[in-house]
Amino acid sequence: MSAPLYTALLNHRNLGRASFHTPGHKNNPLALPQDLLSLDFTELPDTDSLFEANGPIAEAERLAAKLFHAERTCISAGGCTLCIQAMLRLAAPNGGKIVCSRMLHRSAVNAMALLDIQPVWALPENIVSAVESNSDAKAVYVTSPDYYGQLLDIPAIAQACGKEDIPLLVDNAHGTHLMFTEPKLHPLALGASMTACSAHKTLNVLTGGAWLNIADNRFADGAKDAMALFGSTSPNYAVMASLDLARAWLEAHKNEYAALQQRVQHIRTVAQEHGIPLPGGLTDPTRITLNTASIGLTGEAAAEIFRGAGVEPEYADSAHVVFIATPFNTESDFVRLEDAIDLLPARSPLPVGAALPPLPPVKTGLRAAVFAASETIPLASALGRIAAQAACPCPPGVPVVMPGEEITKEVLGFLQGYGFFSIKVLK
Repeated sequence: MSAPLYTALLNHRNLGRASFHTPGHKNNPLALPQDLLSLDFTELPDTDSLFEANGPIAEAERLAAKLFHAERTCISAGGCTLCIQAMLRLAAPNGGKIVCSRMLHRSAVNAMALLDIQPVWALPENIVSAVESNSDAKAVYVTSPDYYGQLLDIPAIAQACGKEDIPLLVDNAHGTHLMFTEPKLHPLALGASMTACSAHKTLNVLTGGAWLNIADNRFADGAKDAMALFGSTSPNYAVMASLDLARAWLEAHKNEYAALQQRVQHIRTVAQEHGIPLPGGLTDPTRITLNTASIGLTGEAAAEIFRGAGVEPEYADSAHVVFIATPFNTESDFVRLEDAIDLLPARSPLPVGAALPPLPPVKTGLRAAVFAASETIPLASALGRIAAQAACPCPPGVPVVMPGEEITKEVLGFLQGYGFFSIKVLK
């Protein structure tokens, strides 16, 4: 019998690499019961129904809300994407304007197009001023932490939103665990109205498990309807059960994150001694992001060295390698990572990338641009055309052009510098 995907997964498991990528359970047998496959049931009289929950699912959500100090918490078996879609639906049910950080996941762009939301784009460092200039916005939408573990100043943004009575929505996909770090850095604890938390990324949850956490009671009653608008009517019960189990584990093991923070700090020190600088600004204390460009090595090249040493990173780009550490990484995982850092060659630093170009002018609405007829053309021929897709070089992980925006000379040059050769534009 040929089963290529199953075989590929078996082959990867047999490599025996230390997992510093999602999911957060790290395939550690201590993270989850091994009988979850036998619990793959469906909506039955005694198992409850996700979007009409009034039994065990409702109780699991109540306990999760208590853990996160939320007014309401909703389970998602459709990943953080479903939580993002629901947040935007709750805040802007009939479309309208929202202030939106330029750094965001494509699922948010797609949801805004579906809901006919008009984003007012702002770079992360300019969110507060954008809020002050758009007091009529339906919401403010930001991502924190980002892929590299960088955190926004959520308290300052929340304060600005509070002055205008604008709800603050946070894509907290990579930060569910931040409610349990010291200090607590979870955006819900810092003033956010709603957060989309992709629990499977950093907790002992099966892939696809997430929580929508709601602090603003105005949005609590409609949450299930908003999720049902986008969610599957066949949610995976094993995924939902893993969320409930992770919540119970967190209640009993909150101190595990203090130990993890100390272990990660030691890894950062090892990297610093190797010539790799510590990350600047406020960062997730459990995320390991190595700027290998500082020692003359692209992130992609460094990732291959790590893989050769038996360590699988989460992500690599032209300047960084990112590692996701959780309490379910073993001590041997961390030792292997330390040893691999010592294998990195030290050379002259690579050139720093060009500064981001100014945000280009919006020529058509986001929804119209996403659903309009489009074509892919050589980038060299795209000057003055209207983009039909987001172009997001990494680093910095910020789209330099969004659907509906004009491809300016500055955008064109920036993308060419990152090796882009084509782009999708409106016909």
